[in-house]
Amino acid sequence: MNIFIVHGISVPLQIDVKMFKMLEVSAFSPFRPLISFQKILEMLEERLHGLSGFQANYISELLKEIRKYPELIEGIESVEEFEKYESVIRVLLADLFPMLLSNNEIKAVTIPYYFNILNLTQRFQRILEEAGPDFKLSLRGLSEQNWFIFNCCFIIKSYFQNKIETTDTPLYIDIPDQHKIMKHYRVLINADFMEILPTKNALMLTDEEITELLDNYDNIELWKAKFPVNSWILKGFSIMNLYDATVENAVSTLKGNLLSDVDEYRFDELTEIFRSIYKLPELKIGVTIFGNFLDRVNVKVIEQKFYSHMVSEANILDCESLFCDETIRQKIMERKFWVISDVDNYKISDEKEERLMLQLKNQNAKSILFVPLIDRGKLLAILELSSTEANDFNTVNAHKMDYVLPFLQDKVTNVISELENEVEAIIQKEYTSIHKSVQWRFKEEAFKYLDSKKSGIEYTLQEIVFKDVYPLYGQIDVQGSSVSRNQAIQKDLIYQIETLAQVFQTIYQKAKLPLFEQKIFELQNHLNELQDVIHTGTELFLQNYLDKEIHLVLQNYQKNSTDRVIKEQIADYFEKVGPLSGLFYKHRREFDESISLINKKLASILDEKQVEAQSFFPHYYERFKTDGVEHNIYIGSSIAPDKDFNAYYLQNLRLWQMQVMCEMENHFRLLQPTLPNELEVSSLILVFGSPISIRFRMDEKQFDIDGSYNVRYQIAKKRIDKALIKNTNERITQKGKLTIVYQTPSEEKEYLGYIKLLQHKKMLDENVELFDVEDLQGIVGLKGIRVGFLYHSDSEIYSDYKSFLTVN
Repeated sequence: MNIFIVHGISVPLQIDVKMFKMLEVSAFSPFRPLISFQKILEMLEERLHGLSGFQANYISELLKEIRKYPELIEGIESVEEFEKYESVIRVLLADLFPMLLSNNEIKAVTIPYYFNILNLTQRFQRILEEAGPDFKLSLRGLSEQNWFIFNCCFIIKSYFQNKIETTDTPLYIDIPDQHKIMKHYRVLINADFMEILPTKNALMLTDEEITELLDNYDNIELWKAKFPVNSWILKGFSIMNLYDATVENAVSTLKGNLLSDVDEYRFDELTEIFRSIYKLPELKIGVTIFGNFLDRVNVKVIEQKFYSHMVSEANILDCESLFCDETIRQKIMERKFWVISDVDNYKISDEKEERLMLQLKNQNAKSILFVPLIDRGKLLAILELSSTEANDFNTVNAHKMDYVLPFLQDKVTNVISELENEVEAIIQKEYTSIHKSVQWRFKEEAFKYLDSKKSGIEYTLQEIVFKDVYPLYGQIDVQGSSVSRNQAIQKDLIYQIETLAQVFQTIYQKAKLPLFEQKIFELQNHLNELQDVIHTGTELFLQNYLDKEIHLVLQNYQKNSTDRVIKEQIADYFEKVGPLSGLFYKHRREFDESISLINKKLASILDEKQVEAQSFFPHYYERFKTDGVEHNIYIGSSIAPDKDFNAYYLQNLRLWQMQVMCEMENHFRLLQPTLPNELEVSSLILVFGSPISIRFRMDEKQFDIDGSYNVRYQIAKKRIDKALIKNTNERITQKGKLTIVYQTPSEEKEYLGYIKLLQHKKMLDENVELFDVEDLQGIVGLKGIRVGFLYHSDSEIYSDYKSFLTVN
């Protein structure tokens, strides 16, 4: 490295005629490069006018020296010629490459649009040295064709003054460090010192020709015809800056990987991603996935194809036994992360911990980070990060997981949901259309997009966000729907197995074949098992057994038998098998019909009343049918910016919500006697006094809570209906009663006032219960009010309060 002293300051200049090349495209470009320092000369001359004294003298002398070498101004085509001008060039670049920043900045001079690099900072030089002598720089994912068109677009924008955007796509360079961990650097190019000049071979394009090119991006022959090779001169030099974007890139890559199925290949990719995040070349990841999740008694570990520190040196049963231990369970469930910084010196508290530590030592795990993935209080999986060196993980760097934990949580939740639903019917979710209260915002954004397109301006649709809106949530849920559904399945299967046993008894009396006796024995065993509570998968197992074994025997016997009575008995059985009309689906069909009738009736009432409620103050409304009906309402000034929002409108809507819930309960009581299945419902309202933000998710085509703070409300919605009264085993929701969950004394006072009004109007009874709600994961301090409904023969009582609700 050459050193030149400028007024007592050492200025390094690296000129390597071998050069590092980022991209081999020199023979495939519209540009002929001309290395020139004319731009920097012009800047110095302009700067001189405003200076005096020492600075003016310094720049004057520098300009005088540069003018001795007109070739540096006119341009040089060969990098090798730089050596003879070394002393002048390093002085010229001194201001652009301060010595005191050389150990911090990753920076170099580049030959225009060819990315041969020289004059590296010391940090850049160290990075390349650590990458090894065989490493070659290259821009990630940039083909020669794309590079050629990129150069052409630069000419179109700069020389022809077209508004085409050429800098949307970020450029990256991937460079391994000394531990072979791949680091990812974002590339920024400063083109202030370059200018574009046409040669005699350059074509002066018309607006129509430019439009044709922009409409034919993939037609490389057309681009080459309009921009012949070396037909334009790119004069000057550029400065390349890199910044370390390894963590951001790793998180982005992780998100992309999690969108697809995680197989063994993807699992290896995840390992490399976490190695980049933690800068640990020997980092190893594992995952333990759970099936029927932590229920304070049993834990079920799913047999899996991925590596698991928990299962690797133990069998499935041993691993399940490990998590039945209270100490281990608490360490996993009650912490965001469980870090064992030094496995060898860990203070063991019981036998189970000793077994776990021995297991980790056998895998050469000296330091480990356990990340529990929990959803609604259930342990879904444990992500395990280990290192062969002690103290590589600690409670400080564990929080690097904060960047990726939400994506991992979502992925595992989705995977577990798929596993849980393998034996369940697929539930088609009902997607609500864009509500008319917010259509104006979507129309506004669509108009901007269309208007920009007509003007030839590129425009990306912005996300739709409504800030500072107050949420209202309510649900009427069918109580014990899972139990009722299982009971219906149980009754149908018992009837079907009993019928089959009778058919085979009749056949066996006519034909004493051992096979028929075997089938009678199997059916009787299944019948005995069905008398108890059925398990998850029982229906699917028996259906496969009947289809593949029993029905094949019956169909064959029916085809070959001459006994008219038996053939008719078999035919009668198969007639009952049909899921739509068959008697063997009677109770299941009745249950589904009951749920459908309840949902249809309650949803229709809510939809009808919602139309009127919009006249009070416009608000966003959506409702969903599950085993019951739930609804979300958001009200605030951002939804209706042309109106003056006041807290009175929120209070008015809350009272409206309570009255509609009363009417829906009344309608259910009228409907209940007509249902095929005897079902009960419970009603719940969740009060959230703080404003939140909602964002329209394009991928899901619906609004969702926006922001980490607001997630607290979303968590409360998911978990509150299964909550218990504090220090009891009693659910906060009960049939025939309205439960209101809130947090602050002011909310309690507000809702007790509404209750008094509705008691006076004979919609609610006089017995009011106040209680504390058990602490939920991430949410504490919730309180509840519970009050019984008064039922009437019709629902006309709602109309008595129309005048009270209407805002004048």
